[in-house]
Amino acid sequence: MSPRIGLWGAGMISGAHGAAAKLLGMPLVGVASRTPERAAGQAERLGTPAMTYDDLPGDAEIVVVSTPPQMHAGDTLRLLDAGAAVVLEKPLCTTLADADALVAAAAAHQQRVLYAENLAYAPVVQTLLSRAVDLGPITHLEVRSLQSLPTWGEFTSDAWGGGALFDLGVHPLALAVLAAAANGAGPVVSVSADLRGGDGHNSDEHAEVQLRFRNGLVGTVISSWQNPDSQTWDVQLSSATGVLRAEFWPRPTLEHNGDPVALPPNDSPLAFIDEMGYTGQLRAFADDIATGSTPLMDVEFGRLILEIVCAAYWSAGHAGAPEPVPFTGPRDKTPLQLWHGT
Repeated sequence: MSPRIGLWGAGMISGAHGAAAKLLGMPLVGVASRTPERAAGQAERLGTPAMTYDDLPGDAEIVVVSTPPQMHAGDTLRLLDAGAAVVLEKPLCTTLADADALVAAAAAHQQRVLYAENLAYAPVVQTLLSRAVDLGPITHLEVRSLQSLPTWGEFTSDAWGGGALFDLGVHPLALAVLAAAANGAGPVVSVSADLRGGDGHNSDEHAEVQLRFRNGLVGTVISSWQNPDSQTWDVQLSSATGVLRAEFWPRPTLEHNGDPVALPPNDSPLAFIDEMGYTGQLRAFADDIATGSTPLMDVEFGRLILEIVCAAYWSAGHAGAPEPVPFTGPRDKTPLQLWHGT
C-alpha cells in the first residue's frame, strides 16, 4: 500500500514534492503553511485539503518539511516524536548544533528521515556516477549552479542563515562530494572559499569554493545568484582518459568525451519532476521505510554538507584560509555569523 503524504510548507518546492507523490499514486492528506492563504492555494493546485501545522501528521505516514531552514530542526523533531517519517528539505538546518540533534533523533527513530538532496536520485546523476567509477583518477572536478537572485521568499534575510552557498550551493557541493567518492577520491578534508555579497543585505550572492579531497584532488564549486541573464547548472569531471559532462538546464544531458550518453526514457506528464529526482527520491524513501533501511541521502550526509558549508563561510571570513572538514569552529553559529564573525 502506498504511504500517505503530508506537506509541511506551501512554497514552490512543496509543490514539487506534492507532484511527485501524485505521479507515484501516493495519497496526499493535506498541506499546511504559516499562512492560511498559501496553504489554501497549494491545496487547490494539488487537489488536497488545506490544514494547519497542528493537523499534521494526522494519518500521514511521511511528511515533507519545506519550511524556512531556521525552522527545520524543530519541525522535524516534532514530527518524528509524533510518529511520522520526514523528508527534510535542504539546507538541513542553520547550525551544526541543530544538525547534531537531528542525527541523534534520526538514530532514535530508525533513520526515518531523508535529507532531500533530490539530485542524488536524478537519472542523469546516477548515470554520471556509474560512469565516474571507470573514468580513472579524476584530475579536474567543477560543479556550478548559476542563476538570478530569487525574487520571492526570505533567502537574503539574516534569519535564513546564509545566502547563495548555503541555500543554492548545497546542490553542487553534494554533487562534488558524490562524484569524488564514486571515483575513489575520498572525502573532503579541507575547504577554502571566497564569498561576494550584494546590496541591501548581509548574505552572500556569489561563492567560489575549493574542496580538497583525501587523495589530493582539488575540486571547484561555484554557486551564484549574480547570473541574471541565464541559468547554468552543470558538472564536469575529467581524468587522463576521459571527460564526463552533465548539464541540468533546460533539460538534463550527459556527454562522455563529447558524445551523448543515453539517459533512461521519460514519458512522464511532468518530466521535470522525474528528471530532477523528486519521484525517485520519494519512491526510494518509501522503500527504505518499508524495509527498515537507511536512506541513501540520510541526515548524516546532510550534516556533512553543512560541515562543508560552515567551513567555507569561516574560510571566507578569514581571507580564504583553508579550514578542515569536519568543521572545528563554533557549532552554534549560522553560516552568515561565521562569515561575519558575529
